[in-house]
Amino acid sequence: MAEKEVIRVERLGFPFVTDNPFLFCAHHKDMYPKGERDLGPAVSLSGRNLGNDFVIKNGFRMYHGQRVPGFPVHPHRGFETITATIQGYVDHSDSLGSSGRYCNGDVQWMTAGSGCQHAEMFPLVHADRENPLELFQIWLNLPAKDKLAQPHYRMLWAEDIPVITSRDAAGKASTIRLIAGVWDGKRAPAPSPASWATDPDNHVRVLLIRMAPGAELRIPAVTSTISRNLYFYDGDKIMIGTKEIGPYSRVVLPGGEDISIHAGNARCSLLLLEGEPINEPIARYGPFVMNTPEEIQEAYRDFRQTEFGGWPWDVPDPVHDIGENRFARYVDGHVEERRSYHDPGLDD
Repeated sequence: MAEKEVIRVERLGFPFVTDNPFLFCAHHKDMYPKGERDLGPAVSLSGRNLGNDFVIKNGFRMYHGQRVPGFPVHPHRGFETITATIQGYVDHSDSLGSSGRYCNGDVQWMTAGSGCQHAEMFPLVHADRENPLELFQIWLNLPAKDKLAQPHYRMLWAEDIPVITSRDAAGKASTIRLIAGVWDGKRAPAPSPASWATDPDNHVRVLLIRMAPGAELRIPAVTSTISRNLYFYDGDKIMIGTKEIGPYSRVVLPGGEDISIHAGNARCSLLLLEGEPINEPIARYGPFVMNTPEEIQEAYRDFRQTEFGGWPWDVPDPVHDIGENRFARYVDGHVEERRSYHDPGLDD
């Protein structure tokens, strides 16, 4: 394959750089210790800048959490959040009254739309062992016609997300976890109704890929107009054409060409984000993403006046004391319950 297939390679930072229609991508990986009864860490938190702790110390960060790590209540408007877990637990609560706990391969898809507040906390549910956490949070933009859509939240449970095994000519395997879009005739669970990903003509695809050492995987051409970003976040190296790429790299690729990826001598983990751009102006400030500066000002006015429905929870950082089981409680009162789940895709 020709080296021209790689448009650009960049070192990854925090957060990852993304291209339209994606707005943001953060990779959270923390080696949390055993948990206490209150689901916080069973170690001292002294010396941390609690409330704004983004520096890894003893293997983990508290983020904006004071006792339980995570992100207490904060507002959003005008886009969607896709939270894709690899391991560890997340507790969701929002201003609509929805709540849930998910983990180990589950994905939460939330359309902020006209505005909502939510909290995403990382409960340390295991008191007898460590609580490693790894997840991606991805922001997907909404077009102007849907920026003020009704907020919507749904769970894509790990058991329902297609996991496709692709073998190369030598029989070496790559596994593709299909969070959004279509791959090899399989379709991901439906996203939220107002999502840019709902229309198949927008070619939105979100894949988590694991490649065995030495494996080859082909990403098929889609259109020359899509943005296509490959994030190589774990492994020793990959080859695309004649280009050798080291770990923790963003690789910008053309969308109208078949791309062959060759894994190095270790298992490689990658995230692929691709889709047609939303060809509209973007105005963003803090937690709001609109089309004009005036709409950003309006978002702040609306939040000050309405708090997007208020906050129905007693604390800014709710957690659910339910053990390892998973659930989603929706605004209409419907509850989905799932037992504790070990995703076989996590095994080496």
